[in-house]
Amino acid sequence: MDRIVLTVDQRGSRHGVDKIPDALAALADVPLLLAFERTVGDEFQGVLDDPEALPRVVETLLRDGEWNIGIGVGAVDEPLPDHARAGRGQAYLQARDAVTAAKSSPWRLRVCGEHPAARALETTLWLWAAVLARRTPGGWEVADLVEREGLPYVEVAQRLGIGQSAVSQRAQAAGIVEGRRARELATDLTRCLLGRDD
Repeated sequence: MDRIVLTVDQRGSRHGVDKIPDALAALADVPLLLAFERTVGDEFQGVLDDPEALPRVVETLLRDGEWNIGIGVGAVDEPLPDHARAGRGQAYLQARDAVTAAKSSPWRLRVCGEHPAARALETTLWLWAAVLARRTPGGWEVADLVEREGLPYVEVAQRLGIGQSAVSQRAQAAGIVEGRRARELATDLTRCLLGRDD
């Protein structure tokens, strides 16, 4: 059974603040097979088998904009270890190749794997990254209330103290509808990669 290994490297870590503790805290509630943990100084790693988990992780990391994101798809040696950093298998090798390639790739993100859907997932994530990159702080504010809290635009307007038309304008500029479709497609492709077509 294939799994997904994420190897994530902080950009410019030698000259900046260590952002890994904050990233691990932000990702703590994502359901993972093996939880994210620091592997070396500026890198962390985790293993997942839940198709809905990957888009959540990727969106969080893209929003921050400080990471090289390597996504490897393949087998993981079993029995699984207690810690992600102790794992072995093809998915780990693919993730290592992916994070290295991410450093010179669009949106600092790569997906490596033998399955044909790996390239489609990578393309989807790049296009989604382009949508997320255009969001202003106000756009993220609306997106968080709509996507994470499930509020309708009228309640978002009340919460923010702005008109409903202003909420609609922010939502359109932030690409909320496009982002939702990209997340759905990324989830479906991840399900395909993991052999979870049910």
